[in-house]
Amino acid sequence: MTSNSVQVDSEQTLKLEWTNVAFFGAFHALALTAPWFFSWKALGVMILLHWLFGSIGICLGFHRLLTHRSLQVPKVVEYALAVIGTLALQGGVIFWVAGHRMHHLHTEDVDNDPYSAKRGFWWSHMGWVLYPREKFFNYESYRRFAPDLDRDPFYRWLDRTENYLMLQIPVAIVLYLLGGWSFIIYGLVLRAVFLWHSTWFINSATHLFGYRTYEAEDNSRNLWWAALITYGEGWHNNHHAQPNVAKAGRKWWEIDVTWWAIQVLRSLGLARRVVMPPN
Repeated sequence: MTSNSVQVDSEQTLKLEWTNVAFFGAFHALALTAPWFFSWKALGVMILLHWLFGSIGICLGFHRLLTHRSLQVPKVVEYALAVIGTLALQGGVIFWVAGHRMHHLHTEDVDNDPYSAKRGFWWSHMGWVLYPREKFFNYESYRRFAPDLDRDPFYRWLDRTENYLMLQIPVAIVLYLLGGWSFIIYGLVLRAVFLWHSTWFINSATHLFGYRTYEAEDNSRNLWWAALITYGEGWHNNHHAQPNVAKAGRKWWEIDVTWWAIQVLRSLGLARRVVMPPN
């Protein structure tokens, strides 16, 4: 077996996807230049966009709303959240939602969970992206797990690689006009890298470390530091026990920043049928 392939249990050997290696490698390399472009304003922009694209776009939009339908919002709000999530640069919306639904349907199954923790920390963290498996990355295969989104022409448009990559261009232009290359490095590059790893830690670390409140059938765990960097998603054992519940935290000290945003939407009359934990 060569160094550019990896053996998976009951299927063919997977090969390293060099396009993905180059893409993620370039972002990580550029992120290393951050000390030469540092400013407090740039750092503030990075934190702001990490929250906006991560908590509002990914956690609220892609995850709790579109994947699990834990709440309902007007269609214009749903579309806005989907666009914000797409700006996080974590793949198309149908791809993301379908993959996460497969994860819940076959949690930790080595063949049918896209980022099964039973393959080890490296695989569940980012190996699954560098060694893409056809049934999880091919549109004709994964769309079957998100038929509700696939019926919508807007979501099909957002899911196309060229389109969600193209949406980074106006973000980059605005950042450059506001703060030059410093804002580009921090607001686009460093933000993307930190947000990738924040999300990937939910796939990897929260299936290995932490405590369990519920006796779920998988090894999902509640991990406080993962919850902090993902705005509540790190209370992963709670989530796997009751995946369609909008609130990830259960105890008073389980901080769930994304839940705060849902409460704001509800107070404004923009969120309804919010699924709460059972008494």
